[in-house]
Amino acid sequence: MNSSIADLIAPQLPYVRRFGRALTGSQARGDAYVVALLEALVADKSIYDRTLSPRTAVYRAFLHVWNAMPMNRQTDTPEGIADRRIETLTPEPRQAFLLASVEEFPTEEIALILGKTEKEVRDLVDTASREISQQIAARVMIIEDEPLIAMDIESLVSEVGHEVIGIAATRKEAVALAQKTAPGIILADIQLADGSSGIDAVNDILREFNVPVVFITAYPERLLTGDRAEPAFLVTKPFKPEMVKAVISQALFFDVKAGGNSETRGAAA
Repeated sequence: MNSSIADLIAPQLPYVRRFGRALTGSQARGDAYVVALLEALVADKSIYDRTLSPRTAVYRAFLHVWNAMPMNRQTDTPEGIADRRIETLTPEPRQAFLLASVEEFPTEEIALILGKTEKEVRDLVDTASREISQQIAARVMIIEDEPLIAMDIESLVSEVGHEVIGIAATRKEAVALAQKTAPGIILADIQLADGSSGIDAVNDILREFNVPVVFITAYPERLLTGDRAEPAFLVTKPFKPEMVKAVISQALFFDVKAGGNSETRGAAA
């Protein structure tokens, strides 16, 4: 990979890593595919299309590598809770959905990334949205010190059928609320009202509960450096409604301890 390509893709890598996590549900697996992308670019520079914008070209190259692996082109049909995983969506609707809702690409750029028409992209996103809407509702706990933001999040998650079981503004309140309510998923801000950390609050909670977590931060690039353990699921402030809904769906579908002790300790907004 020559330096000119390296310069083009370097600013995009934190966000490609986020996308990789969205496809896999974990930091380790998502980052492994980004490493595979870099290795592929060293071996074959032609997979990076210089006629596209740098961001579009990087995501297109990433999915070229992803789709080259046969396991990623198949749809699993597991039983039980795994039936709600985002992995059970057929590959192309899943990719289109995440490119639109999490990475916020416009339809025309998704078409370039996937090699589809704009109509085909809209159909793929619609297919994914229908399958996602069939998920089982979850009991949601919100850790957020800004009342208006907390109300917005509560409204968003209620719209898609989830139940908000409580809102905490500090680390101490969050731990007490989790012990009282046993949430099914946690949405956590990073910086809280009393100067405490949402990450520390979540780490306290995860010592007692195995529950998926979505972190909310105004500076996602600070948590996507690859220098240390990081949360798998992030929502960027200021957030868009569809992104919040999509990331919650990801976390529920994978139903893993996203952002647990090993993945959140040391991160900072």
